[in-house]
Amino acid sequence: MAAASKTSAGLFSTGHTVLRLVAGLAAIAVAWQASVLLFGIRPYYLPKLSVVLDAIASTPAAYAASVARTAAETLLGYVTGAAFGVLLGSVFFHHKVLKDTLFPMFVVSQTIPVIAFGAVVVLWFGNTLFAKAVMAFYLTFFPVTVNTLLGLQSVDPAQEALMKSFGAPHRQLFWKLQFPNALPQIFVALRLATSLSLVGAMVGEWFGDTTGLGVLLLQATYNENVVGIWAALLVASALGTLFYASVAGIERKVVFWRAEQ
Repeated sequence: MAAASKTSAGLFSTGHTVLRLVAGLAAIAVAWQASVLLFGIRPYYLPKLSVVLDAIASTPAAYAASVARTAAETLLGYVTGAAFGVLLGSVFFHHKVLKDTLFPMFVVSQTIPVIAFGAVVVLWFGNTLFAKAVMAFYLTFFPVTVNTLLGLQSVDPAQEALMKSFGAPHRQLFWKLQFPNALPQIFVALRLATSLSLVGAMVGEWFGDTTGLGVLLLQATYNENVVGIWAALLVASALGTLFYASVAGIERKVVFWRAEQ
């Protein structure tokens, strides 16, 4: 009975979240369309939402192919970057010498403008899906590394001392206490990295690719196609929102004790 109640509560919470998201998107859509009509905003600055949607609907195959390509690049870079970031943060936590030696180098690497790094990556790997995934990886791993390290370092010393007093080995201490304690911090970075990885993939597409949301955006910019620019931005924001919502949903399942507090 209790399990059924919890399941019902979880479904209600998920449904409520979805409804709020839909209501928010509908409000934005109405505000966009109404603002253009009421304030007479010129199409050069902001076209009507209906015009943008018509542009997307007129060439659905091009947008579908671009979304599929950019999503694949983003996911590949995001998953590998997140895994590497968690691993690296854990290594730095256990080996202070490595942290003091390598961490400053990673900090310096993040000061390189992404557009400049993209040129080097494409030069190395060519205009391939892998090259764009490397860009997404580059923008993903560092915030995950930092938050993993911060989360592992924030464990209550009293809890560690209690587990050690019962003879818990280092491995059990890590998996039963330190890592679960770090998960909320890690997921903060994972949610942030959803948008960063998408940006990395799209910027990588600016260096001579033929398919992708970044390509559509660049082509529309060169042709001064304002409607095309807004269409690419709208589709990219929808993809980013879906990506963010998926990670947030996983967080609610994994870090379940937050919902119970």
